[in-house]
Amino acid sequence: MKENRIGVYICHCGGNISDYVDVNKVKEAVENDEGIALSKTTIFACADSNQKEMVEDIKEQNLSGVVVASCSPKLHLLTFRSVSERAGLNKYNYVHANIREQVSWAHSDDKIGATEKAIQIVKAAIAKVKLAEPLEPITVPTVNAVAVIGAGIAGMRAAIELADAGSNVILLEREFFIGGRIAQFDNLCVSNETGKELITRLYNEVMSHENVTLYTGAELVETSGSVGDFKIKIKVTPRYINSHCAKGELQKAIDVCPVKVPDEFNFNITDRKAIYHNYPSEYPQLPVIDMKNCTRCGECEKVCSSIDFSQKEKIIESNVGSILVATGFDPYEPEVGEFGYKTIENVVTLPQFKRIVHYAKDKLLYKGKLVRNIAYIYCVGSRQLDGENKYCSRYCCTSNIYAAITAKKQFGNINNFHFNRGIRTYGKQELLYDESSRMGDIYLQSFEDLPPTVESVNGKTVVKINDYLTGGKELEVEADLVVLVTGMVPRKDNSIEKLLKIPKGRDKFFNEIHMKLRPVETVIDGVTIAGACQGPKNIMESMNSALAAATKSFSLVDSGELAHEPIVAIVNADNCTYCDLCSQACPFDAIQMIEYNGKSIAEINNSTCKGCGMCIPVCPTNALDLTSFTDKEIFSMIDAIANHS
Repeated sequence: MKENRIGVYICHCGGNISDYVDVNKVKEAVENDEGIALSKTTIFACADSNQKEMVEDIKEQNLSGVVVASCSPKLHLLTFRSVSERAGLNKYNYVHANIREQVSWAHSDDKIGATEKAIQIVKAAIAKVKLAEPLEPITVPTVNAVAVIGAGIAGMRAAIELADAGSNVILLEREFFIGGRIAQFDNLCVSNETGKELITRLYNEVMSHENVTLYTGAELVETSGSVGDFKIKIKVTPRYINSHCAKGELQKAIDVCPVKVPDEFNFNITDRKAIYHNYPSEYPQLPVIDMKNCTRCGECEKVCSSIDFSQKEKIIESNVGSILVATGFDPYEPEVGEFGYKTIENVVTLPQFKRIVHYAKDKLLYKGKLVRNIAYIYCVGSRQLDGENKYCSRYCCTSNIYAAITAKKQFGNINNFHFNRGIRTYGKQELLYDESSRMGDIYLQSFEDLPPTVESVNGKTVVKINDYLTGGKELEVEADLVVLVTGMVPRKDNSIEKLLKIPKGRDKFFNEIHMKLRPVETVIDGVTIAGACQGPKNIMESMNSALAAATKSFSLVDSGELAHEPIVAIVNADNCTYCDLCSQACPFDAIQMIEYNGKSIAEINNSTCKGCGMCIPVCPTNALDLTSFTDKEIFSMIDAIANHS
């Protein structure tokens, strides 16, 4: 039997732990236990200085195992495993004890009880590390390819970065035209560039790169495998138009189409035909036939030889090493009656207002009426007191103020009234707020629990507010147009969430592992997220997260092989009778049946198994175990807790 020489470190966490747990008492409670070579307290275990000290301790004391009692392993398990490796100790001979989230934060009202619980947790960790065996990572070959889901600015930016680094990229866009929400924007805030120009620039880079394959009208419908080698199936819906079409003929086909439907690109303020394209510089340039609304009347076929209704849906199969999700956001859709939406005819959302300004000529008109007084109501769908969306959408204040400035400059005689709950134009965008104020825009601020109201009085639309800035005085504005400044919400139709099992946060956006330490990784190995699918972001923030996600995805596929965690299920062939319960319980399809010595038993696919342990408790013959969490180790931890109690 090996000699145990274990080092134990109890962290103050700068007061996060030591304010509620007597860390010195924890140290004293374990320092004389069998096999303990050293026991120390430290202010910040994760600090560089302490990491260096740990490396020296492991070498000088010839430690066989290490326990650090600190914060969640979600934050620093990898940190201290790395410390162990640098000191020449197998990283799986390190055990992490969480005494912050599980102890000090959970029992801040009971210092004595918290201290006792911390002692139990540390003793259990010591019992486990005594039985820990050195493990080696499971290496599997990787496919140097990445699937990028979503061809908005984040998806295209990530695809370009990955392609430049040398990876093959499959770029998928569910819509028939790329660009996402930015394609619907005109001039961008704090920039001389339009949304269409930005999309054009990114699209040209994507299409000129030999490492990028773009599919539009494409949706990921099936995945299997694991990080390093995902097997994916892509459903591609045809455009029903040949790529060698004549531009003039296609315009004739659009003109003769008798079907008109609300245009989602313009947020339903205009109509489009069943065969359509949104604007002259959209990409790809090829129009598409909307088969949900097409009546197959045949009028377009009479004037255009490029129409091809014989095109069929395709399923494309491919292998990729990583999947990067950049599916973007939806603008918040107000409830009917919310601030008069859809009950008062001159109430619109900010996205609709932008398109109204886009199509206006010399005068700003809405439904044939001249617009002079515009009331903007902020935080519609964000910072809700009673609704689900408690978060700030970050971009709305800036975007709306810029839209108001644009309207005033373009049409001259416009009065802007901003009904807000505190303006959040952070960073350099504060200059827009200053410009708006200097142009004479009026800012009226409501109390947190008393938003403005919108009423129709004698055919006129009146917005009232108890203005915080004038001590609660009730003020009102007769508005020709009311603009609801709507925030960002997660995509309503986001089937990729269920397909890839990406977790969501309380805000219903995709959730990263840690906003600072692992900001673009998900708990699904090999799946990264970028852009506004993980939370409200402006363009620059989306671009930055796209670069981060691309870098992380590339690091997973570049080397040609990937080291998997060796913590996987193991099968005792003598006990296994293959009842199939383990296979049914496995969420990763990592268990299959094989023939062994004349009988059927379960076999674990080590490259797919995530070590979740779901299969262990359902086995009726106790034929399954989990490396690093064996029955023997778990029972030893229970005994350590019970004996101390």
